[in-house]
Amino acid sequence: MEYLPSPDEGTTGPGKILCCQCGTLIDPNPANMCVPCVRTQVDITEGIPKQGTLSFCKGCERYLQPPTQWLKCAPESRELLGLCLKKLKGLSKVRLVDAGFIWTEPHSKRIKVKLTVQSEVMGGAVLQQVFTVEFTQIAQLCDDCRRADAKDYWKALVQVRQKAEHKKTLYYLEQLILKYKAHKNTNGVKPHHDGLDFYYQTESGARKMVDFLGQMLPCRYQHSKKLISHDTHNNTYNYKFTFSVEMVPICKDSIVCLPTKLAHQLGGIGQICIVNRVTNAVHLIDPTTAQVAELSASNFWRQQFGTICSCRNLIEFVVMEVEPIIKRTKFSGQGTISDKHIPADVYVVKANAMGDTPVHCRSHLGHLLSPGDTVLGFDMGNTNVNDPNFEKLKPDAIPDVILVKKHYPEQKQKRRWKLRHFLDKMDTDSVNKDYEDFLQDLEEDPAYREGVNIYKDRTRLKSGTFTDDPDEGQPKISLEEMLDDLTLSEAEGEPNEWVDIDEDE
Repeated sequence: MEYLPSPDEGTTGPGKILCCQCGTLIDPNPANMCVPCVRTQVDITEGIPKQGTLSFCKGCERYLQPPTQWLKCAPESRELLGLCLKKLKGLSKVRLVDAGFIWTEPHSKRIKVKLTVQSEVMGGAVLQQVFTVEFTQIAQLCDDCRRADAKDYWKALVQVRQKAEHKKTLYYLEQLILKYKAHKNTNGVKPHHDGLDFYYQTESGARKMVDFLGQMLPCRYQHSKKLISHDTHNNTYNYKFTFSVEMVPICKDSIVCLPTKLAHQLGGIGQICIVNRVTNAVHLIDPTTAQVAELSASNFWRQQFGTICSCRNLIEFVVMEVEPIIKRTKFSGQGTISDKHIPADVYVVKANAMGDTPVHCRSHLGHLLSPGDTVLGFDMGNTNVNDPNFEKLKPDAIPDVILVKKHYPEQKQKRRWKLRHFLDKMDTDSVNKDYEDFLQDLEEDPAYREGVNIYKDRTRLKSGTFTDDPDEGQPKISLEEMLDDLTLSEAEGEPNEWVDIDEDE
């Protein structure tokens, strides 16, 4: 029991009063009571719930923000704290001073939040109180995970196909998708032996991918839909949509024979051309005159043609003599002449038959070739070509040898850069050879790698496993063109790897 000092001692002093409940000496306040007595009379947290629930999805580890939004919140993060505070209905009646988490076991499925609030009581007195709210995590699947669990989580499918021997265009498409993040809204990606399958939750997402493919590569598509269910009471239909996208069956460094009418439409270019590049259009070059032309997707599908030689059928030749053609004659009706190529008369022999007589041919690689170089080409004189457009050519219009590109030694161990992928590449000899050819094309053609994000290989840069030999003259990618290998997608929570999808038949 606490005794009050006698008035004679003068300890009360001016400005001190006694609590009306317990008689404790306190400073004057509107309630005329001490803080413990005020707390016994008033509870400012009376309207605030001390327990709550949070809906948590085990599949994607997101929390439900009513009514339908699911948020990605890290443990003890500001986003999770804000979500917990929104669940407390009576919190708006008091002033929130402080809020924080109390550590709990992760497996307990409990989240405790410590709150400090203030409020005016009994005629203007401000009371501060600390209390704890406990939230229970309730397992609930979100809509996306529920569809995935039921194997019915996609409504639209985009099938990308290319009927070609080489996979250069598909590798280029993969890098375009990564650069522009076109696969961000997909539910999954499934590889196919001649293309890719993209799964979407809505038809609008699939149409965006089809529009992206039409802008980046020459292609065409067909649309179909399949009825899944029909509700006769409210007359609603549930469809699954399929977009079949077909890319032109032509790859870089292939040799084609154009129809006569199409060759005239392209500025009188020669019928036998080399595919210089495949971007949003097919870039052709005449090896005899270095004339270039761009073939759009609509013109190709209107007058289709095939390849007479793919890049897999090229053989090695050794250059014996090169005579550049300095004066170029511009014939009537001729189209654009490339300034980056120089026509030249080249004499070559096969690499496996050095004793044979050199064969003369006209090539557009006069700016690159020198005696003794190795070049890849196609032996037209000793090959049987089955092509309707090629059979209509006159014999004097068919060259003996067509040189496609200069061949450089293997430089896989000298690369200081790498590419990102969102699909696992099959480890087979043919696939590895196609991918190595694609990497060499990126090194040799600066315009071709404009649509590709190239990253520094820090492992090789630190270990010094590469060599820079300026005498070799090999094409290389400079450090200025390379990006730092940052894990931005991992920080944003985007998936870097995709799993196969069980397609609903």
